[in-house]
Amino acid sequence: MNYSYKGKILISTPDISGDIFSRSVVLIVEHNEEGAFGLILNKKNDNMSSKLLELFGFQVAVYDGGPVENDKTFFICKGQKVSEEYLKIDDEFYLTEDIENVVSFILEHQMSVNDMKVFSGYSGWSAQQLEGEILRKMWTPVDVYNLDYTSPNDQFLWKNIMQNLGGEYLLWANAPEDVSMN
Repeated sequence: MNYSYKGKILISTPDISGDIFSRSVVLIVEHNEEGAFGLILNKKNDNMSSKLLELFGFQVAVYDGGPVENDKTFFICKGQKVSEEYLKIDDEFYLTEDIENVVSFILEHQMSVNDMKVFSGYSGWSAQQLEGEILRKMWTPVDVYNLDYTSPNDQFLWKNIMQNLGGEYLLWANAPEDVSMN
């Protein structure tokens, strides 16, 4: 493997499939010769969010991390480490599955709900699969700086990044969600 997309953002190419990856913004958390692991940053799951509101008594947005293992919960956290079991994303953010410590830190006011983002499931690629999809123009890898991964950036994130890329991406950004209606 010559290049890792770890830490990059993938922007999905518009298509008519209408699946979970349509207009998705994916953070690649890990990428090596065995494959890639990422989380969709902009697909809020209102049903799961409502269930957590009932469970915890306070609002917690849940995002669809991807179509793989939707029974697994992942947290991107900002700042202070809440667990010894984490994967560093960058100097400010990390990933953990330690639900007990995350909830404990929030209930004890050691961490704000705004300093974490909850994901159900993840996006996964086998060896060389992601590279093949990028070559087939299904994804555009982007270096995005100063993006707060814990922000509720579901509504316009894809469109904003596409607009910032300019050129043909600007056309895609302004296309209707159902491109067959264009």
